[in-house]
Amino acid sequence: MKFRKSLLAAAALVFGLATVSAQAADTVRVGLVVKSLGNGFFEAARDGAMEAAKELGNAEVIYTGPTSTTAEGQIESINALMAQHVDAIAVSANDPDALAPILKRAMQRGIKVISWDSGVAQDARIVHLNPSSNALIGAMCIKLAADVAGQDGGKLAILSATPTSSNQNIWIDEMKKVLPDYSQLDLIDTVYGDDLADKSYRETVALLKKYPDLKVIVAPTSVGIVAAAQAVEDQGQVGKVYVTGLGLPSELAGHVDAGSVKSFAIWNPIDLGYSAMMIAYKLTQDPKETQFIEVGRMGPISFDADGNGAMSDPFIYDASNVHKFAKIF
Repeated sequence: MKFRKSLLAAAALVFGLATVSAQAADTVRVGLVVKSLGNGFFEAARDGAMEAAKELGNAEVIYTGPTSTTAEGQIESINALMAQHVDAIAVSANDPDALAPILKRAMQRGIKVISWDSGVAQDARIVHLNPSSNALIGAMCIKLAADVAGQDGGKLAILSATPTSSNQNIWIDEMKKVLPDYSQLDLIDTVYGDDLADKSYRETVALLKKYPDLKVIVAPTSVGIVAAAQAVEDQGQVGKVYVTGLGLPSELAGHVDAGSVKSFAIWNPIDLGYSAMMIAYKLTQDPKETQFIEVGRMGPISFDADGNGAMSDPFIYDASNVHKFAKIF
């Protein structure tokens, strides 16, 4: 009798372990690969991804990326995720082509790969989530520049991230498409701060010295816009040169108060991380559904024949609302 009870107890223990193992196996693990760690934009995106994981219940976010904006650093992060046998990878790429070979290998192993914010080569991911329409982003950046330049207009320079950042290059191309509609603006230079605060600062100072009659700097990067605003203030150019582009309210509220920034735009990075996580998860459940994907509180997002989708329109922040949103992100 005791032997029978021991067998039953052992069986129950084995069954219990099997149940725990099954539950663990059911957890969907998504690697969220960002351009660089320590960037406020991506930390907000991480928070959104964590929100999505909590809402889903059986999902886990592995937040990772390099310390500097290099493709090599992201490749190391992706290799580590592959070694951990994650179910999906959602990447904001530093280089669309350099990451392609390793992401293709990840897909060959059954890992669902998406890009978000900054895309990768089409054959190296299933879908790409743009934070907004590229055309709308480019048009918004030029509209903001025209607004701060006023009727007289003036010379315009662009401070971008890295020369290989796919989203930055696409947005700059879209800016150039609408520039003919703003004859008062004269684009004179495009420089690159590599999404590093110190280099972006130095590039801005160099622009101010090279072009004494510069009127507006557009920085479609959350790191660059802050560095540019600080440089304008430090160089005593407030009221003469204005900075605009894409940035975070929490990082720009003080510069709006200082006058180096009148207005800027951004989508909510929390929503972006939330959406990327939701899409990656949904593809692990139904990999064939790539045209319309339900994204929780963000609603359905549609993807075109090339797998490109857009989350939402950019939103303008200025002195009337920046402090309210600065408390959020």
